[in-house]
Amino acid sequence: MNVTRRIFAAGAATIPFVGAGLPISRARATEQNAPIIGSQAAADPLELAIDAYIYGYPLVTMELTRRVLTNVVAPEGKGAPMGQFASMREYPNAKFRAVTAPNADTLYSSAFLDVGQEPHLLTIPEENGRYFLMPMLSAWTNVFAVPGKRTTGTGPQTYFIAGPGWSGSVPSGAKLIQAPTNLIWILGRTYCTGTPEDYTAVHELQDRYRLIPASATGKTYTPAPGRVDPSIDTKTAVREQVNRMDAATYFNLLASLMKDNPPALADGVPVAKMASLGIVPGQPFDLASQPPVIREAIDKAPREAIPHIMEHFKNTGSHVNGWTFTTDGGDYGKDYLQRALITAIGLGCNLPQDAVYPTTTVDAAGRKLNGNSKYVIRFAEGELPPVNGFWSVTMYDADYFFVDRGGSGKLHSGAEWNFCLTAARMAADQER
Repeated sequence: MNVTRRIFAAGAATIPFVGAGLPISRARATEQNAPIIGSQAAADPLELAIDAYIYGYPLVTMELTRRVLTNVVAPEGKGAPMGQFASMREYPNAKFRAVTAPNADTLYSSAFLDVGQEPHLLTIPEENGRYFLMPMLSAWTNVFAVPGKRTTGTGPQTYFIAGPGWSGSVPSGAKLIQAPTNLIWILGRTYCTGTPEDYTAVHELQDRYRLIPASATGKTYTPAPGRVDPSIDTKTAVREQVNRMDAATYFNLLASLMKDNPPALADGVPVAKMASLGIVPGQPFDLASQPPVIREAIDKAPREAIPHIMEHFKNTGSHVNGWTFTTDGGDYGKDYLQRALITAIGLGCNLPQDAVYPTTTVDAAGRKLNGNSKYVIRFAEGELPPVNGFWSVTMYDADYFFVDRGGSGKLHSGAEWNFCLTAARMAADQER
């Protein structure tokens, strides 16, 4: 199977304008109340609001994920306070709802850092040839660094992770990684066979993944305990929490988050669109102060944008034998809709050099996958996935979480079950 990475035009985006297709009454109202961008005609507020919602979806989702995963006193299970690793000791089960599309091939070591306060040192021990990677995601979900077997080998490594505004000297023996945002997420993965013996071996490695603030360099360091905020919902899936937000809360949070995690310099067009709606980085968003047509558009934006994000799955990537095959993950450029989709169904997605995720929800005849049926995946001789790391087939439910097999170990069947099979999970050692 030949795979090529889609190239997106880097030219200026086009602001959607009110056209002749709109009803006359709506067009007049828009002309009187809608924002003006530059010297151009009035833009459609609803389209602007939908675009703004889609643009900000990853940043808001990352923040709620951070809140849920750091709302603990000490590292435990999937959670750990800011600046500390949460090392999962076994594969996630069907009750795991913190991140969509988890895997059962590697054990996670997850940490959220605020490198705007001060840089942090990350220490990785000798891995003895074991496959691992430590992808670092910006607050906008872009992968900006990937220490690991493919890129840096499996020997001992130390990294000095600094924020976008930092300047200074790097400690001896450490390599500088400068993050594009103050909030970052390290979503480490260490390959494990799942046997008791290999669990033990990987646990020993996880215990030696170490994070310390730069001010503690050369000192004995004990992390401060975290604080639990009882108002944070740690049971409802993050995606559901984001999707339930009313528009005013969503956009006010987005504006606040953009103060410490500013948009990329290349994102001038969406930033201008948001400013025309009163959504400005670092400034409180007051929906009540906006003109009626903008208030109406903002209120409608979530209801319009969320289905648009999810429906994009049908149009993304290539479609091969019923599988959707995309290599547009981890680094999105100006493809904000793709970034929002991956946030919704696969938050923490790796770069395509590290993992590719062909996905399907139908069988060879185009019928929806169903718990009442049995399925066979066949690979022709010599055509197994071409990987140097590992590959696997993972089954998810319609919401991209593991399927609950029940106490009997058998799948629950039913006419309404829809499964998403993720095949050929790849981790290649080759150069980019």
